Amino acid sequence: QVQLVESGGGSVQAGGSLRLSCAAAGRVVNFFSMVGWYRQAPGKQRELVASLTNPGYTDIGDQTKGDKFYYADSVTGRFTITRGKVKNTAYLEMNNLKPEDTAVYYCKMEIPAFVESWGRGTQVTVSS
Repeated sequence: QVQLVESGGGSVQAGGSLRLSCAAAGRVVNFFSMVGWYRQAPGKQRELVASLTNPGYTDIGDQTKGDKFYYADSVTGRFTITRGKVKNTAYLEMNNLKPEDTAVYYCKMEIPAFVESWGRGTQVTVSS
């Protein structure tokens, strides 16, 4: 399992923005084949918010053409998941935040040769 480090959570007012970061710690030879951002609000199940999948990604040439994206309906048009320039990093740009976006946000990465890895979570609180 690879250790994932998340950052960027915080408290904002409705309509505000936050950018979450996720990075794999240590030297990992392989690139992630999938990264996903999940969230869990109190009393609710953890849900997938956004994901980026590309099993064949390498840093040779432009491999981003194979990137496939998923967004939950509730965040489409407001959230954007991106691959970082640093190996095995990813971001979740969150705009026009709503109180219902309040949750603990978790990053998950699937890296070949490793068991899927989860971050510890970062709190996002949106006040009305």
